[in-house]
Amino acid sequence: MSQRPTGPAPGFLTGQVLIAMPGMTDPRFAQSVVFVCAHTEEGAMGIVVNAPLAEPSFDDLLRQLKIAPVPPARRIRLCAGGPVDHGRGFVLHTADWTGEGSLQVDEALALTASLDVLKAIAEGGGPRAGVLALGYAGWGAGQLDQELQQNAWLSAPADEAVLFDAEHPTKWRRALAKLKVDPLLLSSAAGHA
Repeated sequence: MSQRPTGPAPGFLTGQVLIAMPGMTDPRFAQSVVFVCAHTEEGAMGIVVNAPLAEPSFDDLLRQLKIAPVPPARRIRLCAGGPVDHGRGFVLHTADWTGEGSLQVDEALALTASLDVLKAIAEGGGPRAGVLALGYAGWGAGQLDQELQQNAWLSAPADEAVLFDAEHPTKWRRALAKLKVDPLLLSSAAGHA
């Protein structure tokens, strides 16, 4: 029996955040911060963490899904996770809780698409921190790599504050600050040595 690798493969960005460059031409990703849940030769999948949703509320979503109790013992924030499959929900969360079907992204973070995580949160348990994303960002084989070469994104280590706090308007600048980058000094032109 072979063992699963414990970390991302060299050259891949699983567990990192992508930070949109100021010149990002796709309006769906302008000033976005995307947590990369999986990046392989076959493609990539991520969750935009700085696009909050005003509706539905967490309580409304629990009612729609017939998950009790409402009002819940705990709540998590909702965000627009990306332009793909808006009707599907994903909870990006700390790995201190996992359920059946949870994808362990790295040692600290997991992604769960089952209702179990919402039930656990509503009952007052579940992961210590998380965000519920409706939809996701997806890239085909080699597409993200090409966008990186075209200088569309920067990558940085993920941190819980950028992923889970409610300060959405500042997440993009804070993610850039982790790299000690001033967005006013960035160029959208790619350079190669």
